[in-house]
Amino acid sequence: MSNHKESLDEAPKFRYWKSQAEANGLKINAVNDFYIRRRHNGEVLFAMLEVDADTPEGDKIPPALFLKGHAVCMLVCLLDKETREKFVVLVKQRRIADGSQTYEHPAGMVDASDAPDEVAARELEEEIGLTVTAAELTKLNARVWHPSTGTSDEGMHFFYIEKEMTRDDIMKFHLKNMGNQFEHERITSVVATLPEAHKLITNVNGLLLHFLYLQHVGDYETMKLL
Repeated sequence: MSNHKESLDEAPKFRYWKSQAEANGLKINAVNDFYIRRRHNGEVLFAMLEVDADTPEGDKIPPALFLKGHAVCMLVCLLDKETREKFVVLVKQRRIADGSQTYEHPAGMVDASDAPDEVAARELEEEIGLTVTAAELTKLNARVWHPSTGTSDEGMHFFYIEKEMTRDDIMKFHLKNMGNQFEHERITSVVATLPEAHKLITNVNGLLLHFLYLQHVGDYETMKLL
């Protein structure tokens, strides 16, 4: 295993952010890093940065940047073969936002060189044990969306997939231990109806994903229950 620690300038997500910022008119004078979190292989995962940059209008842009890069978030809808009832598979893990056990849709980080749909398929295997191909996933937003434009470069790619299964096979996804100790993850999968999931989820990306999916498939009756 290489012991090389990727520098900030080498990181694909930093180079991508910098190229986009400059293409949109920012003049970047200096970047100071206060903290960098790396993966076990030395790649930059997150970074807390202070950016000295001028806007095309001649102003200073607010300097705080939490560098995260792009991410995927996937709604997995499992359809009961007999009743046609819809179930979704969530992941439960403790998060630093408020320290609580949170319920979320499967998600994962995307490096600048990765195809988002391929990352999404891989994350579904890792986080809930569902084997799918990238081609089976449907993209719900044509261009990347930024949930926190004032302080982060994070950009979201939303997908969904529907799978028809027996109720017994659906429930096999309930309460599976899917954590990765190497990445300090303690994850449990949870099966819920979509209205139940909407009550459990507290992150904006997950709540938005429900409406994107239901609008896409035209299920306005379920949307009324959210």
